[in-house]
Amino acid sequence: MSIFIASIALLIGIIALIWGADKFVVGSAGAARNLGISPMLIGLTIVSIGTSAPEIIVSINAALSNAGELAVGNALGSNIANIGLVLGATALVSPLPVNRHILREESPVLILVTGLAGLCLYDGFLNRLESIMLALLIVPLIILVIKYKNTTNASLTTDDEAIPRIKSLTAAKSFFLGLIFLLLGAEVTVWGAKEIAQFFGISELVIGLTVIALGTSLPELAASVVSALKGHHDIAVGNVFGSNLFNLMLVMTAAGAISPMQIDHSVFLRDYMSMAALTMTLVLFVFLAERNKRDNKNKAFISRSYGAIFLLGYISYYVILAVSLSSAQ
Repeated sequence: MSIFIASIALLIGIIALIWGADKFVVGSAGAARNLGISPMLIGLTIVSIGTSAPEIIVSINAALSNAGELAVGNALGSNIANIGLVLGATALVSPLPVNRHILREESPVLILVTGLAGLCLYDGFLNRLESIMLALLIVPLIILVIKYKNTTNASLTTDDEAIPRIKSLTAAKSFFLGLIFLLLGAEVTVWGAKEIAQFFGISELVIGLTVIALGTSLPELAASVVSALKGHHDIAVGNVFGSNLFNLMLVMTAAGAISPMQIDHSVFLRDYMSMAALTMTLVLFVFLAERNKRDNKNKAFISRSYGAIFLLGYISYYVILAVSLSSAQ
């Protein structure tokens, strides 16, 4: 009976995520048009923070329950899913235009934060000071976003022409209603998936790295795919970059700040290194897209072939995880 209830909850959660993502994208895109804010800026801030809320909630709960590895695994696993699954699937739906701003400013910040996160995890212990210092990087990131707004406030992107004009009140209602359904949907989805995983005897570590990481990344997947289908490409790309930054600076550090933790070294060697490899691949593809743009004098795109490579990397990670866990038994 419990497995039946968990399965129904999982289905309802996924439906809520899809419906909520649609409303959320409409509201945020409408707000961008009404307020004169670039969709990229909306994706890097409001959308990213809103859809990263499930990871933050899971991380805090895990830390309070003395399940630190689950919290760190959730942050790393979510970043792997964001690049490999979310960006890969979104690029397969529609090639994603790359803004030069991502190469010049977002990419270096993501590389820096990823490197610092590795230093925090390398010694097998995430302490409170490291967590707080990494979290404080959110301040220069906000300054960076404000700088971007000031330099692009004169006009909106071409994608904004496809955004319908809706009343501000309607946009606000759609935005908050979508956000509520995203958060509730993620919560129900993770609960159902966790119950199913436990029913089949999957370990807590595996749940954190797979079921919970995937479940809390579903809002990013739903919001980004719906954004691409609607032609709001800037929201899709900005959402992935922003969410990965928030996962490392807020999700992982929230657990370390609340309860300093000992971390198995395999988390660094297997999970962090996989995330770092996908992150560097993403930056490389952004660079190649910009270079091709200069050579061909066309718009820079994350192509469908790049998306397929991301998905292949995502699948490869789970193969490595499965082999690692089976050999440890």
